[in-house]
Amino acid sequence: MSADVETQLRDSFTRDAEAVRGPADPWAAYTRREATHRRNRRLRAGALAAAVAALVGVQTNVVPLPGWAPGIAVAGHGPAFADVPTRGELAGDQAWLAGLRRQVKDIADPDGLWRVADRDEIHVVYAGDIPGRRLAIAHVRLRLGLIAVWERVYYQGPPGAAPEQMEESGNEGAESPVAHYAYGDDEDGGGALVVGPPDAEVAISLGFVYSPAGVVERRPQPVTSRDGVAAVALPASPNDPNPYARVTVGDKVIFEGGISSGWSSRGGGEDPLPAAALAKAREGARGTPIDAAVLTWFVGLGFADCRVPASEATLRVLWSGQVNGAAAALFTIQPRGGGVIAYAMHGTADSARYDLRLLLPAEGAHTRPLAWRMRADGRDDSTDRVYVVAPPGAARVTVTAATGAPVAVALDAAGFGTGTVPPDQPAQVTAYAADGERIAATPVPPFERSMGTCRARPEGRGSWTRVLLHERRAGRERRRWLTPRTCGAWRSPCRTLSRSTATASTSGSATRVSCGRTRSARRAGRA
Repeated sequence: MSADVETQLRDSFTRDAEAVRGPADPWAAYTRREATHRRNRRLRAGALAAAVAALVGVQTNVVPLPGWAPGIAVAGHGPAFADVPTRGELAGDQAWLAGLRRQVKDIADPDGLWRVADRDEIHVVYAGDIPGRRLAIAHVRLRLGLIAVWERVYYQGPPGAAPEQMEESGNEGAESPVAHYAYGDDEDGGGALVVGPPDAEVAISLGFVYSPAGVVERRPQPVTSRDGVAAVALPASPNDPNPYARVTVGDKVIFEGGISSGWSSRGGGEDPLPAAALAKAREGARGTPIDAAVLTWFVGLGFADCRVPASEATLRVLWSGQVNGAAAALFTIQPRGGGVIAYAMHGTADSARYDLRLLLPAEGAHTRPLAWRMRADGRDDSTDRVYVVAPPGAARVTVTAATGAPVAVALDAAGFGTGTVPPDQPAQVTAYAADGERIAATPVPPFERSMGTCRARPEGRGSWTRVLLHERRAGRERRRWLTPRTCGAWRSPCRTLSRSTATASTSGSATRVSCGRTRSARRAGRA
């Protein structure tokens, strides 16, 4: 190829190459695009965060709920008495009722503020005077953001109080067909009120006795039930008079149970059991003796549980020894002229676990074999283990579960033994004399859901009265939390003393007693 041709080709390619413009540095364009993308992402995230914040604000009532957004009603049956006119002496005083509605306030909750949804919807169920106090009961629809619930709110004031003097004293769900309220103290006494359906009959009793037949007999009060409403005065007493209500419509019982009063006592409670009385109670006890301080603690809990003054009862220790590596005792408390309450406990001088409480007929009570079911050590899990204590003179003891065959229990020299019974089956324990004659048989009580561990306050070590007083003070907590996942605010520091499960009875009678303070899981006491 000649030099001229090469020169022409080179010049031609150079001109063509110079005419082609390559793209500028791409990094600058990339950074510009990413800045735009980041800005758009921030805008979208900000919009989402604002929406979430607004929703959270609505749910906690920080941001007003839009008028077009209806509340989501919590599942339930709606408020009772919805179609029933207001009852009580103030039912016809429209000005007073309107004033009360203005007094209804929002209710604070750990998850937010429950606001009154519509003040015009407030239904006053009852308004009037009970002994020593003016009382009003109102059904209020409350809303926390998108959640709406009906609550039964109680208001109290001095006799003849104006609406402005009425103060909220407690609240509960509005579904129950029976509302009840009680208050009082050891100096001035108090009162109790029960409101049922208009066609209901209401009976109220105060206190109870353990009859010699091994059943609980209540003391009915002369009350006039009108339009499903009854009230009774509570006498001044160092101990809670235990008001108890029974509400029937026709031949159907729609409510039967205790009325929690948050009874206030300024006294020091029962004096500790004298050492001489404890020593006398231990005479003839079988097994291995346990520390006197531990036994005093157990016995004191028993007296507090059955609400029988130590000065008015006979104490008898039947057996003591070791259970799950801790001190244990089986003892009985018998009120004068009454039935016999048997208790089994194990633990220390600071912590005790209830294992048995059983009401027995007075006749032959101490010739019966006694047995109690055991939970897993340190837990509430039910086991098939049963501890048995034979009566004096028994040579052999059997345990029979449901329709199964009797199973012999090996006894030690103190008449103590261990057997097995399926935890979900009824059973009985039977004692026999050396000649094979049957001495007596006793049911093995089922597990009580609420029986558990009771602990002493540090300053109350060895003194059962301090624990009882601590439980009374704790009972003045007035309000339950409304949020569904946190409802049921009652958390007793000593749940054994605050239980509402009935004492078991060998009589088979449906009449039973709540030895602890009766308290609904959805309701706190009203002081």
